[in-house]
Amino acid sequence: MDEDGFLMFLIILFAILAVSFIISIVIGIFYCLTLSKALNRCAPQNRTLSPGLVWLYLIPVFNLVWHFFIVINMAKSLHAEFVYRGIVEEPNPGQGIGLAACILNVVAVIPYVGYLASIGGLVCWIIYWVKIAGFSGKIAQPYMPPQPPTGVAPVA
Repeated sequence: MDEDGFLMFLIILFAILAVSFIISIVIGIFYCLTLSKALNRCAPQNRTLSPGLVWLYLIPVFNLVWHFFIVINMAKSLHAEFVYRGIVEEPNPGQGIGLAACILNVVAVIPYVGYLASIGGLVCWIIYWVKIAGFSGKIAQPYMPPQPPTGVAPVA
């Protein structure tokens, strides 16, 4: 390979890496928006994680650990909100598939095994994202506790 060919190879490689990085950041932003919106829809007393802290997920490498905290606290917050609203749902909404995604993404760092784990982690992560979006949709309307009927005498 001559010098010009090698330079062209480096330029193409850099362009592919740059585009991949930008796409991953954009996807991460949309993911954080979904999670943040779900937490914002929970009553403040039901949140175990501030919606703003979800954005720490965008920090590379740190997100491998932080994602565990997000998944666990998202499940606690959604569960508390569902109980508050009287919605029957699984006890730890999304936690199982979310933790599977976290674990597989950590295992993906291991050489050789990591390729298979990263594919599984990606699939679990997408399923988790869709589940959280669905749970968020269930609590999209502000909750208004039922009011006792007016003008009705209490039963003695």
